Amino acid sequence: MNRKQLLVLLVVVVLVGTAGWLVYQRGNASWQSAGQAIGGKLLPNLPINDIAQITIQAGTNQLTLARRDNLWRVRERGDYPANFSQISDTLLKFADLKIAQSEEIGPSQLGRFELLPPGPATNSSTLIEFKDQAGKTLASVLLGKKHMKQPSGNSQLDEGWPDGRYVMAGSGTRTVAVISDPLDNVQPKPEDWLDKTFFKIENPKSIAVTFPVATNSWKLVRASETNDWQLADARPGEKLDSSKLYNVTSPFDSPSFDDVSPGAAAPTNATALTVETFDGFIYAATIGSERDGNYPLTISVSANLPTVRPSANNEKPEEKPKLDAEFQARQKTLAEKLAKEKQFKDWTYQMPAYTVETLLKTRNQLLAETKISETNTPAPVAK
Repeated sequence: MNRKQLLVLLVVVVLVGTAGWLVYQRGNASWQSAGQAIGGKLLPNLPINDIAQITIQAGTNQLTLARRDNLWRVRERGDYPANFSQISDTLLKFADLKIAQSEEIGPSQLGRFELLPPGPATNSSTLIEFKDQAGKTLASVLLGKKHMKQPSGNSQLDEGWPDGRYVMAGSGTRTVAVISDPLDNVQPKPEDWLDKTFFKIENPKSIAVTFPVATNSWKLVRASETNDWQLADARPGEKLDSSKLYNVTSPFDSPSFDDVSPGAAAPTNATALTVETFDGFIYAATIGSERDGNYPLTISVSANLPTVRPSANNEKPEEKPKLDAEFQARQKTLAEKLAKEKQFKDWTYQMPAYTVETLLKTRNQLLAETKISETNTPAPVAK
């Protein structure tokens, strides 16, 4: 290569580099065209205290969270109580969302950012609307495609990960903004917004499981919280295997559910569970057959709570005021627990299999294996 050719090559390199730099600057300037909004809030005047309804629409799915009687509820689940903490966190998050980038675009570019009106069409958005008690829309946001963080390595498999989202606030605007939160949890899935607070069985005294096949049924009892469990009405030769009682003797001590539906019609071919506790609570549940990893369950709770503390034989007179106060405080706690757990009776809950199947052991599965005694083994016949 002669000197003239080298100079031509250098000029070409400079021109190409300059052109690339100008393209980059133009794209960067485009995103900064609304620079006055960069770093500002997406919804600067969101009146959180006035919001009484949130709707989320994506595709053909819609979720409505509505506040009624000072309680947030999930309309698509028969107004079942919603998770207040989740709603509160969501409102605070939207009120504090800040714009990282913004750009004015035309209608033809909405599909590129998946910001078309929500519906079955490809590249449609997720619409979030915040409304007041009268149903008036206070603010709205369209959620588009996720913004991907650029890969840091050289591997072709490193495609980055979501670090934000393209959004449009309000109606009639054509300003696309990028926020630094992908908002993964803001979806129109009613089951994800339910209040999963549930009943809790404590200090069980007896546990009975009645199967459709009567011979599989069983009942366990114990005289006190420190006594061993016994098989009620044990038949000759039946003996519990303590190693098989793991989780059976602590039924629903920390249960949860995946979904709920209105009504408490007993499932067909159901198994019945009855648990009585040392505090006087009685839990009566019906459990249906497993489907898609869940068991339908209905639950009713009752209790006979004493109002007068039983006196101990060795009780001293000076101890009575303190013991009475402790008893009353304990009974108040139990009364509040009863009132709360009674509210679960009008619903059918979809329980994950792992919370139910430990209880569905048959009678034989709780018993120790019977070994054949060597003394009863016939002696070999001499030849």
